[in-house]
Amino acid sequence: MKRILVTGAAGFIGSTFVEQAVEAGDDVVVIDALTYAGHPENLAHLEGRFKFVHGNICDAKLVGELFAQHHFDAVVNFAAESHVDRSITHASDFVVTNVMGVFTLLQASLADWEKRTGAARDGFRFIQVSTDEVYGTLGDTGFFSETTSYAPNSPYSASKAGGDHLARAWFHTYKLPTIITNCSNNYGPRQFPEKLIPHMINCALAGKPLPVYGNGKNVRDWIHVADHARGVRLALEKGHPGEKYCFGGRSERQNLDVVRAICAELDRMVPKKSGSYADQISFVEDRKGHDWRYAIDDTKAETELGFKREFPRFEDGLRHTIDWYLKNQDWMKAVLSK
Repeated sequence: MKRILVTGAAGFIGSTFVEQAVEAGDDVVVIDALTYAGHPENLAHLEGRFKFVHGNICDAKLVGELFAQHHFDAVVNFAAESHVDRSITHASDFVVTNVMGVFTLLQASLADWEKRTGAARDGFRFIQVSTDEVYGTLGDTGFFSETTSYAPNSPYSASKAGGDHLARAWFHTYKLPTIITNCSNNYGPRQFPEKLIPHMINCALAGKPLPVYGNGKNVRDWIHVADHARGVRLALEKGHPGEKYCFGGRSERQNLDVVRAICAELDRMVPKKSGSYADQISFVEDRKGHDWRYAIDDTKAETELGFKREFPRFEDGLRHTIDWYLKNQDWMKAVLSK
């Protein structure tokens, strides 16, 4: 059993990690600021199995008090402002959380870790959960890997890169046992409806247009959130301090093809009275600085950590995801009401 501080755990990916951690018997403390994308509803099914703290990772006093009380075996940092569109109009929020928040967590971790000896010192891990967007954009070929140079193109990815660089520096300067993980686009249950897949499901069911940026040809690699959370867990258990590990789905799809696949599944599961949900697809002005393609080579995670995907086929994961949203419309209404 580990004592783990999980930040941002009322969000999409963090709540999935907490779900897996408590199932493994870990002693989990969650800290979350409950911004628009963080919801107690995401953790309601785990009530009584973890400790929840409503707070901000930038609050050095609060974070320090949590370390003094619990002396965590690990910190897994999911807390982040994460939506690219919002970063374009509200960049300062992203710099504060994704850079200064990581700094605050690293400082608290370091202060507590330096007082330790033996196994308590050697076994500590700080996991900085990041994104493939820090690598910039790919052409029609090639893959991101742990050795790819950072080249962020949006305020969001630049802020995440800043947090990654801090985590790396705290290992090389202070020897704090940090590990960085980078993943491709996540999808699955409990994702906030501003992201592509739940947004399209929500708009389709509401009879609204399905807005696709540009010509819809931009390519993303998709990983199911449960597979990503398992990868982060493997990095925590088996990863080497100072290393990076990438997690992908090996499921590259053009954005337009993803939207069409959603429509096809909805046509089968909840058919319209007439026509197809695909009739609602509309094309809108492209996103500023829209990266062309992301794809990850996660061979290192497979060979060194034993990483495997339970959802190797995107179509199976997408069907599972749509089914969850159809069965949890109350969740959708609750989070959108905020």
